[in-house]
Amino acid sequence: MAVLKAFRGLRPPKNLVTQLASPPYDVLNSEEARVLAKGNPYSLLHVIKPEIDLPEDLDHYSPLVYEKAKENFKKFKDQKWLAADDDEYLYIYAQTMNGKTQYGIVGCASVNDYMNGVIKRHELTRKDKEEDRMKHVRVTNANMEPVFFSYPAVNEIDNIVADFVENNEAEYDFTTLDGFGHHFWVINEQDLIHRIIDLFEEIPSTYVADGHHRTAAAALVGNEKRMANPNHTGDEEYNYFLAVHFPANQLTIIDYNRVIKDLNGLTKEEFLSELENGFDIKMIGKKMTAPEQLHCFTMYLGGEAYSLKAKNNTYNDNDPIDGLDVTILTKQVLEPILNIHDLRTDVRIDFVGGIRGLGELEKRVDSGEMAVAFALYPVSMDQLINIADSGKIMPPKTTWFEPKLRSGLIVHELE
Repeated sequence: MAVLKAFRGLRPPKNLVTQLASPPYDVLNSEEARVLAKGNPYSLLHVIKPEIDLPEDLDHYSPLVYEKAKENFKKFKDQKWLAADDDEYLYIYAQTMNGKTQYGIVGCASVNDYMNGVIKRHELTRKDKEEDRMKHVRVTNANMEPVFFSYPAVNEIDNIVADFVENNEAEYDFTTLDGFGHHFWVINEQDLIHRIIDLFEEIPSTYVADGHHRTAAAALVGNEKRMANPNHTGDEEYNYFLAVHFPANQLTIIDYNRVIKDLNGLTKEEFLSELENGFDIKMIGKKMTAPEQLHCFTMYLGGEAYSLKAKNNTYNDNDPIDGLDVTILTKQVLEPILNIHDLRTDVRIDFVGGIRGLGELEKRVDSGEMAVAFALYPVSMDQLINIADSGKIMPPKTTWFEPKLRSGLIVHELE
């Protein structure tokens, strides 16, 4: 059963929150982070991407970078830009996008739950990225950024959250430049905290929605600490890590699309002819439209848009992986026609989150940078949970969640 733990959050004062809160570390590259944090000493980017305060030609994985993270984090605490709450609380973090709000419970997840499979994954992690975040957790002795979890909705938890939000003023309430709203409450009523924790104990599993590398790093460092402590009891703070838990029925996964540099030596006509083996094809005009249902794709090629409907013999909806549209595209197009066999390493393919819009796909093809683009129908939360429950792993770049969690609203220290 799922463990949820209250904790003493480190948080910014209200007057600094909009300056301190930042996008997650993996949404920006170092150059973008350097520009965004310029002239703003309060930005958490100084801690989660500390290379921005070091020479640009320095290796981003140099020990100096991690030491800078430790130094900057200490400065944030010394300056009271991040200060600990008086007691152990739970928190509510809500996000608003396009008029829709999703409400998450902020609390600590259990290292044990990760190691024992109560927390379920749907993606593989890369060891180099895992180790980078592990070094960051080790040196700061903190979870600087929360991970994004989901759980099967529980009516009583929904009602507790709704009542609390209605009857209490938000601690933080602001809108970022992308137009997304971020709202944050402190649950400081111990009876409510205990009730929510008790209700989580009845939830059989939680699911990593976004942040697989941060989740793995947090859990593995916690496990390291308990293995190294001869007086380990199980109650230490390092047995837990920072997560925001959203009910699955409030979340929306948006499309994650593909663009490919060339047609593997084929002409446009030859390529279209090859596609007819797996798809019913129809030209729809000069502009892409979003696919209307599962197993339908929109393709942009040579300034023209096409609707592609996968033929029934190309997929098996009884298999949670085989029924994914990313699998259909890989098995019917990328591997046999375009000779792309490793989505993680092949430089001929790139991935475009649906948040950028279909116009981004058209632009990259029209510019000549890419030869063809495919828009996919989004994966559902039901598909994600089904795959995680079956113990299987989604292909790379299958899910894209928006809005991203803002980093810096709360930090969890491991001691």
